[in-house]
Amino acid sequence: MKLAVKNIEYKDVGEITLDPSIFGVEVRQDLLHRMVNYQLAKRRAGTHKTQTRCEVSGTGKKPWRQKGTGRARAGDLKRTQDRGGAVVHGPQPRDHAIDMPKKLRKLAMKTALSAKAASGKLVIIDEAKAKDHKTKPMAAALGKFGFASALIVDGNEIDVNFARATANLPRIDLLPAQGANVYDILRRDVLVLTKQAVNDLTEKLKG
Repeated sequence: MKLAVKNIEYKDVGEITLDPSIFGVEVRQDLLHRMVNYQLAKRRAGTHKTQTRCEVSGTGKKPWRQKGTGRARAGDLKRTQDRGGAVVHGPQPRDHAIDMPKKLRKLAMKTALSAKAASGKLVIIDEAKAKDHKTKPMAAALGKFGFASALIVDGNEIDVNFARATANLPRIDLLPAQGANVYDILRRDVLVLTKQAVNDLTEKLKG
């Protein structure tokens, strides 16, 4: 599987051969869906909390006598039916993460890469580097590629000027190869990989 390699000015600078075991696997929507659920569940803070009856601030004094008032009996005013009282079966801090085998996570990553390649949404560039941190020339350079939404994945070392130049571009994300993930790949229309990113991802996902 061969793709043309572009530079940041959208000029051909060669071609690259992609490993079909990583960029040419069968696209499984069910696996991508499962992986996205896994990622989004894992990133939830799970810190939502409501107060139980023993945690509500208030006195433990009996508000009125047990019998003779015509009102329902009450031991305190921290009951769930009282204004400012406790919440019944409310949310408590917990971990929302779900299990997913490591082999399936790796296969989901291969599937996401293959999906972009199969749909023609994969672009390979020689390197992600910029002479300065200015956003305007970077926007002009990326505009030649014709995409409005893209995830750019570089090697594990990201160029500082390139990161600053793309920071304010809407719907343009930049990640190192070690941070590439299924959710961020799918949420952007085009996937842009540097040659170093291709090598790093191939080494990581091989086998």
